[in-house]
Amino acid sequence: MKLDISTLTNLAQQLLDERRQQGLSREQAAAISNVSVSFIRDAESDPGRCSLAKLLLLSRGLGLSVTMTGWQTTDDANSSNNSSQQLPAP
Repeated sequence: MKLDISTLTNLAQQLLDERRQQGLSREQAAAISNVSVSFIRDAESDPGRCSLAKLLLLSRGLGLSVTMTGWQTTDDANSSNNSSQQLPAP
């Protein structure tokens, strides 16, 4: 999956759906995720303006994980071989 504004919107929608499925209010989700209620409100309405780090905190707080595979720089995307680079293993 390419990470861009549209995928952040998709991620935010999935987080909203998960929060509602778990029956959590914004206040409850904020408390378990270590983010503010206003952040959750902003993430649900305009995730492109939100910190990816905080979106990941919210994901973890809801018991979800986000997996990214591969890494591609702008230069790689414009090159003829268009190969992606793997992030080093921790």
